[in-house]
Amino acid sequence: MMETDKKFLIVGLGNAEDQYSGTRHNIGFEIVSAIAKDLGVTFTQDRYAYVARAKFKGRTIVLLMPTTYMNLSGKAVRYWLDMEKVAVDNLLIISDDIDLPLGVLKMKPKGGGGSHNGLNHIIEILGHQDFSRIRFGVGKNYAQGYQVDYVLGKFSSEELKQIEPSIAKAVQAVKSMSTIGLGRTMNEINAWRPIVCRQEQEDVKNE
Repeated sequence: MMETDKKFLIVGLGNAEDQYSGTRHNIGFEIVSAIAKDLGVTFTQDRYAYVARAKFKGRTIVLLMPTTYMNLSGKAVRYWLDMEKVAVDNLLIISDDIDLPLGVLKMKPKGGGGSHNGLNHIIEILGHQDFSRIRFGVGKNYAQGYQVDYVLGKFSSEELKQIEPSIAKAVQAVKSMSTIGLGRTMNEINAWRPIVCRQEQEDVKNE
């Protein structure tokens, strides 16, 4: 294995200002922060991002929280891919997704950005959509026309309890991807469901 194959860039999408802390749109920040805590490293502010570097089973994991605003996330991703000399195959973007139920994780090797401005800007700057991502479900519990208010709103205390296992699972997914690879990790993550979703499925079966 070449050294470049052992280095990974993990980017959590969000907005860096304090007012956005704890919002649904910032779940990417929450997850990379949880990874940093799990691996015992801290972030420092650098160009376009907060950055932390960790070692895990012979791999180097570079964690990124862009400070460019969500809509310009590609600027930070492009810069740090080049700066750290990370192969695009080892890039992973973590973002919120309103089209997934709360806490459900979806891992993909590539794909479009949908309505997510952060993902779309990364695609625009890189010139392709062939990068791995984890989409974290934040649900769609809002009235028509209130999507922006919803994603920029904070999780309720009950929702925070519900997503704790999902955040832990996303942390596990990043570590797994760096060791056993995307394919096997993706199969496991996409088959997993948080307890609240498993309970809903059981309720439907029993009706």
